Amino acid sequence: MATPDPKLGGYEESSLPSEDVARRSEESRLGSGESRMSSWESELSSIQHSLKFVLTLREEFVCPICSGVVLNPQQNSCGHIYCFLCLQGLLESSPPSGPVCPVDGGAITPTEVFQDNCCKREISGLEVYCTNSPACTSVITLRHLQEHLRSCQYEQLQCCNPGCRAALQRRYLQEHLADACPHRMEPCPHCQQPQRLSFIQDHVQSSCPDVEVDCPNSCSLKVPRHKLTEHRESCPELHVDCSYKKFGCSVQDKRGRVKLHEDAAVNRHMLLVLRSNTHLEQQVEVLQEEALLMQPEVETDSLLLAGLQKKIRPWLQQNNSREHIVSAAQRTLSRQEDVLSTVQLDVQQVSRGLGPGLEELEELRKSLDAMLQEVSAAEALREHLGALEENLKQHSGLLDLHAAQLCRNEQHLQELQATSYNGKLIWKIEDFKSRREAEVNGQQPCLSSVPFHTGTCGYKMASRVYLNGDGEGRETHLSLYVVLMPGDFDALLPWPFKQAVSLSVLDQSGAANHRSLSFRPDPTSKSFQRPAAESASNVAVGFSCFLPLNKLETPQNAAFVKDDTLFVKVKVDMAGLDPL
Repeated sequence: MATPDPKLGGYEESSLPSEDVARRSEESRLGSGESRMSSWESELSSIQHSLKFVLTLREEFVCPICSGVVLNPQQNSCGHIYCFLCLQGLLESSPPSGPVCPVDGGAITPTEVFQDNCCKREISGLEVYCTNSPACTSVITLRHLQEHLRSCQYEQLQCCNPGCRAALQRRYLQEHLADACPHRMEPCPHCQQPQRLSFIQDHVQSSCPDVEVDCPNSCSLKVPRHKLTEHRESCPELHVDCSYKKFGCSVQDKRGRVKLHEDAAVNRHMLLVLRSNTHLEQQVEVLQEEALLMQPEVETDSLLLAGLQKKIRPWLQQNNSREHIVSAAQRTLSRQEDVLSTVQLDVQQVSRGLGPGLEELEELRKSLDAMLQEVSAAEALREHLGALEENLKQHSGLLDLHAAQLCRNEQHLQELQATSYNGKLIWKIEDFKSRREAEVNGQQPCLSSVPFHTGTCGYKMASRVYLNGDGEGRETHLSLYVVLMPGDFDALLPWPFKQAVSLSVLDQSGAANHRSLSFRPDPTSKSFQRPAAESASNVAVGFSCFLPLNKLETPQNAAFVKDDTLFVKVKVDMAGLDPL
């Protein structure tokens, strides 16, 4: 977590020694002014020029730079008071001779500027009219205005239903959501499932399970859509086969007509059944003959089995290592005897009850053949799947290795292409929304840029950004830092690092209303000493409250985020830095 660094007007990612905190310069008080800016002042900065005060605003409470009410007042040695952000912009855009007061032309020295807390308390207690006046007649103190607007019944709000672009006052919003919005959720009149109002008609016509529809077979009934399959089993218009098809009847017609056919053709159907029965009897006789022929073979097998058992006994005594093989052979032979016995019993039962058991015997034989085929097919499929799985594992491993190497090559190429050697970094951050959501969910604490250098043999540096804020700026501000990294030429460079650094978020609207903050390194801070070769970088330094998130996403005179992309610029002052 970041902790404030009073000397730099920003934040470091780790705590500094207490003696460093105690030594603060006058310039640090101006740089850290934004970190003490109240939340209500940050929220009012976008509407400060449209505020209507109950009493005429005193002249000393008007910023001479922006002509609006002073927010986070900063007082110069000449006695004039400015907004913190206005003064910061004046310092950044001042000529080399230095900034001057826009009222009396006096010089503005950062070391003599301080935050006027007395003036701040007076301004926060000033009474203003609600920004929705004259419809809203409320009078509120300035520091409570935003709190009032969050509940003001006359505040314009956007409808929260997806697809609706209506904007209306808060007092009408609930009525709009409940009765007027064409994108609201309403229950289907048939199935009572909630549907978007604009889609209910399509739902009823195409997918509602409880809507009654015409039978697809053109019968006179209307059937609920979810019961169409059930209705098919009784629909009189559906074409079906005669019940005696398996005995040879080929009639196929509508269910009602097939029923009449079955009632009228009883004699013909009985002849077909008798003919089929005669055929089955012939098959049973053949099976009986085959069973009788197999009887001698069974007896021979039994004698052979007895002989084998006598031969196997001495082998078992001599070679215990083959005992499991002999046991398996015995179990196999025993199963064969059981199978043969079962076949004999089945033949006997068939002989005793040819009449009622013919059909059952035929079905049993077919089931046995089908089962043997399925077992053979399943075994072959299992072997084939095992081979395919092994090949898939090998190819997947090779593919993962190639993908990892390709990712490393692409990352290295991107770093080489983006690296600069002139002390400047232009960092393009794409997919801003998804990256910020990931940071809000704790998946990615911060983003780091590719390294850049102050020269071919200069300092190696990088930038870090917290899209959802860090430290005191968490969930309210964009946090921006810079960090020194171990370089190849650190042994030849002067230490500690002393060059001024400017951090900016660039305006993409074309108006060049960039947001920039600068700092000059503290020579006593460990962040600006030579980085250890075994470390990744020094402690990062910058601003935890660089830019409020509401200004970042919805600025008035700039476009910081456009096409889901944010541009960050880091510039190192190269003055006095001699190239090697």
